[in-house]
Amino acid sequence: MFLKRVATIFLAAFAFVQAEDSLPEIQFVPLNSLTESLEEETPYGLPRELMPLWDSLTIKQKAAQMVMVYMTPADFMLKNEFGGYLVMKTHLKHLDKFRENIRTVNDSMLIPPLVATDQEGGLVNRIAAIDTKWERTPSAKQMRTMSEDSIQALARDIGAALNEVGINLNLAPVLDPAKDSHGKHSFMEESKRSWGEDTTNASKVRAFVKGMQESNVACVSKHFPGYDSWSNSDHQIAVSSTPKAKIAKNVEFFKTLAGDIPVTMMSSVSFVRISSRPAVFEPKIVKMARDMSPETVILTDDLWGVSLRAWVSGNERVRSKNYPAKDFRKLVRTALMAGNDMFMITYPQKAVEMVNYLAALSKQSKYYQQRIEESAARILKMKYRAGIIK
Repeated sequence: MFLKRVATIFLAAFAFVQAEDSLPEIQFVPLNSLTESLEEETPYGLPRELMPLWDSLTIKQKAAQMVMVYMTPADFMLKNEFGGYLVMKTHLKHLDKFRENIRTVNDSMLIPPLVATDQEGGLVNRIAAIDTKWERTPSAKQMRTMSEDSIQALARDIGAALNEVGINLNLAPVLDPAKDSHGKHSFMEESKRSWGEDTTNASKVRAFVKGMQESNVACVSKHFPGYDSWSNSDHQIAVSSTPKAKIAKNVEFFKTLAGDIPVTMMSSVSFVRISSRPAVFEPKIVKMARDMSPETVILTDDLWGVSLRAWVSGNERVRSKNYPAKDFRKLVRTALMAGNDMFMITYPQKAVEMVNYLAALSKQSKYYQQRIEESAARILKMKYRAGIIK
């Protein structure tokens, strides 16, 4: 038996030697090469091209990337190094001044900002202030009836007008449902802002986004997980009793386009079947947005909005700028811990407080520091892919 086993092993070895010429050549990788490969991994998956920039940033500068502030004079922006500017129609009425402001900021800031405006079309039409030819841009409801080629060409032209004045981020399209949970036309449908009830028009939305991209303007989908309340959540606490199954259906529209749209704006509505918290403050709902695409930048709506401040303070009569400091810190902390990446705020001085508080939190705990860094990294990656960081 022993001799038979030896013979079998010998024959197998002989067969292997005979077949050696037909085997692929084995490449041995030195251990030090494997070590070097591991060392090449970057924090938060940042492109290697961004590492010199990343390594040069303080935690306060990283926190500043998380803030999108209502447009201010260039010197205020340069001093505070915010990650984004929010542009309203009034800013565009003085184009020479606007262009000079943006030019100064882009030429002087270490990291150019996202310059955002709402150019949905129809009722929400910021570029009407740029040129009278844009006074009547089609609404989302009108674009739904157009061909994909026509939508893309229109979006390219509008994007070019935005790009020409320095705007690089469009807070559109609106992916909120056209019908509420009772089958009635939603607020967004009545105002002609919705792109439809389900994913039927996904290819047309994609054409809109692509046209904008061709003019160097990135897009933002909003308002996750689908605004279907009839209350205006900017001015009062808005509640939706939409069943979870309908919420999941509304989310599908966002999910289908997650690979095309790099930024998603959260809703300020409270979806009470999931949580009593406004969606932007609810970790479960923010996680639903995050699960669509790990690289999506999740943006809040205006955190200075009355409804969000009222919810945080528990006082629906919140109106004035004299908002308690402890409540404001709670608001910022709640938005951070929910998982949002970028905080929009229309009160510039509060934006400064926001950055200072985020930086202070980072010193309290490694967990806070990591949260700030992962959001800052996500924003930098988005800017890099969009060509904003060269």
